[in-house]
Amino acid sequence: MSKGLLIVVSGPSGAGKGTVCSALLAKQADIQLSISATTREPRKIEKPGVNYHYFTKEEFRSQIDQDGFLEYAEVYGNYYGTPKKFVLDALKAGNDVLLEIDIQGALKVKEAYPDGVFIFILPPTLEELQKRITSRGTETEESLKKRLGAAVEEIEQAFKYEYCIVNDQVDEAVEELEAILKAERCLIKRNHEKIHNFREEEFYVEA
Repeated sequence: MSKGLLIVVSGPSGAGKGTVCSALLAKQADIQLSISATTREPRKIEKPGVNYHYFTKEEFRSQIDQDGFLEYAEVYGNYYGTPKKFVLDALKAGNDVLLEIDIQGALKVKEAYPDGVFIFILPPTLEELQKRITSRGTETEESLKKRLGAAVEEIEQAFKYEYCIVNDQVDEAVEELEAILKAERCLIKRNHEKIHNFREEEFYVEA
């Protein structure tokens, strides 16, 4: 059985990576979404096991000691991480797994699992990125400047990924993402077992 694809999607805040990933999952229900773990308190609209797996800090640190995460980071006093067992078990079973994680985490995953498919979501322009962030209505002028400055720095990290998709229209971005996955599934390196099967088959020619 061929291993599944580990699909890692990142991008700056406001690029629309969450929207693109949700649309992909709606079209390809066989792709499994990896749910991240966190020690922060759940928000009112969030559900355990749907938005995040919620751990105490003691539980999270215990998982770190047991090498239970593909990647993890501490952000503003809380831990965030990608549970390893779910991802590796799903891949071994031949299932594709989607990780929508930040750039720092994605690059850690790439070190541990370089065979993954690493995709960077770009906004069409910085002006459009600013409009998207501003439309949320949650940013002050100062925090907006910080977010845009961080976005420029994050976009520089795109060179460490294999693919980039400009998210101008969500439908088109999803089509490009599906095309990438289709091509990746056809790579020789992912199909050694199928090719070896031909060597093992006996071939008879009637006299």
